[in-house]
Amino acid sequence: MELGKYNSLAIVRKVDFGVYVDGGDGVEILVPAKYLSGDEQIGDEIEVFVYRDSEDRLVATTETPVAKVGELAYMTVKQVNDVGAFMDWGVQKDLLVPYSEQRNRLRTGGKYLVYVYVDNVTQRIAGTTKVEKYVGNLFPKYWRGTKVDCIFYKQTEIGYRVIVDNAHYGILYYDEVHGEIPEDCHFTAFVKCVREDGKIDLTMSDRADRRISVLAERIYQNIKLNGGKISITDKTEPEIIAATFSCSKKDFKKAIGALYKRHKIVINDDSISLTGKK
Repeated sequence: MELGKYNSLAIVRKVDFGVYVDGGDGVEILVPAKYLSGDEQIGDEIEVFVYRDSEDRLVATTETPVAKVGELAYMTVKQVNDVGAFMDWGVQKDLLVPYSEQRNRLRTGGKYLVYVYVDNVTQRIAGTTKVEKYVGNLFPKYWRGTKVDCIFYKQTEIGYRVIVDNAHYGILYYDEVHGEIPEDCHFTAFVKCVREDGKIDLTMSDRADRRISVLAERIYQNIKLNGGKISITDKTEPEIIAATFSCSKKDFKKAIGALYKRHKIVINDDSISLTGKK
């Protein structure tokens, strides 16, 4: 069982006010009846989010938090008291951001970027606006065209700085964006490149890369169906290429170039053949 995350847990006991699920090591966790359909039976596994209630007891819910442990999200402050700010994060118990974890003092009604974590001392789930402690610590390993989840971090002179997959910093230059990105926006983008400093250049569109990738696979399958060799090359007339693969000669050359770089094909003067490598 993982605290602050979704778990698939088996029902071990039914009571009037809900069911208890097996949390491991002899621990039973209550799922209140208001989160159940009423058709659940002992032995059934249900997907639940596990956290601690106001009395530090483990409790499970089918509610959906805006962020799990290890994730970022923009959250609204519901109230502030002498221990910190309490954020609306989608489950019954609000998420505490202690004063020590606030970059600047949080105000009731304000919306802030929060990272959710488990406090090592208290074993309670908490939040922090000092998100830089948890971002940029690992070198990103992405291929060009990889689809990633992004969340707005700050606006700069050259573009939008974002956090990628809750772990890395990326930049989305203004010429890659049509319109403005709202400050609390959560969106998907595509990797253009990973720089030597670990920063990621992003784009909002993968249309060109996807088109070439799909075409390359179609050409590869066509060669396989024709005994591993075709007589069409980058020197073939555009009309023949268009009639065979429904694409321009320019895209055809990009696609076979991609296959060649992946060592999938050999390009000869009068033919293209497979290398035999998968």
